[in-house]
Amino acid sequence: MEKILIAFAAALAVGIPAVATAWAQSRIGASGAGTLAEQPQLSGAIIVMIAIPETMVILGFVVAVMILMGV
Repeated sequence: MEKILIAFAAALAVGIPAVATAWAQSRIGASGAGTLAEQPQLSGAIIVMIAIPETMVILGFVVAVMILMGV
């Protein structure tokens, strides 16, 4: 039973940030597309803004690995 709870905790550590990242990137992507239509010179800033929420998934993955390793 303990291994099941550990696996579930690791899955939640990746799954919840993944859903939050998808939601954030959908909002940023829609706004970014509108901004690029009006100001194409901001393309670099929009790429950075889309990449920033991805760190949530990376950190969730690190936490999941730590949970599975027993750290």
